Amino acid sequence: MKYKVKNITKCYGDLKVLEGITIDFDPNRTTCILGPSGCGKTTLLNIIGGITEKDSGEIIGFQDEDMSFVFQDDRLIEWKNVYDNLSFVLKGKMDRKQIENTIDKHLKLANLKQYKYYYPNNLSGGMRQRINILRAFAYSSKLLIMDEPFKSLDVNNKQIVTEIFKSLRIREKRTCILVTHDIQEALDLGDKIVILTEKPAKVKRVIENTSIASRKPENRIMLGDLIKRELKI
Repeated sequence: MKYKVKNITKCYGDLKVLEGITIDFDPNRTTCILGPSGCGKTTLLNIIGGITEKDSGEIIGFQDEDMSFVFQDDRLIEWKNVYDNLSFVLKGKMDRKQIENTIDKHLKLANLKQYKYYYPNNLSGGMRQRINILRAFAYSSKLLIMDEPFKSLDVNNKQIVTEIFKSLRIREKRTCILVTHDIQEALDLGDKIVILTEKPAKVKRVIENTSIASRKPENRIMLGDLIKRELKI
């Protein structure tokens, strides 16, 4: 399946937020979107996810596809335990036994099976975000839309959660679109990195990050410096 946005433009009144955005999203890979704060990255995600209407342009391949969403805040339901928070998105998709097996499998992968019946207020922030990501992967969608899901985590929790994300994405072959403000995060997780300009946002540069060479430490430093220059950091 080919996923693409073509010449997407979006205005809010007289404020033009997106102008002529064209991006190809490679199936079963992660595309990271970087850009200055407030440039319209989340607006673009919302257009892709069908939450916000575009003013013009084309959305190709996303229509009628099931999508999972992961946001910066975990959006767990406080009065439901971990099992019920995960089963909530699976009801109607699987029978009871399948739901239980799916939840147990994902909790085991994240080393959280012992917390199956805990409530969100008894979990740390890192655990809550792990559950948030597990919920997105447990739901059998082809597309995963992520809006700065690791932003609020400390360094140790971020490393744990991103490793879980990478393992699940490869294992379950999802197409992921990830908005981030963190250059190192984009280099670590992104197979493709799209850099946007200030508002009205346009695509400034696309960096392919799939080769073995691009993952070498010395080359990651060079790519990081290139991205900083593009973002004028």
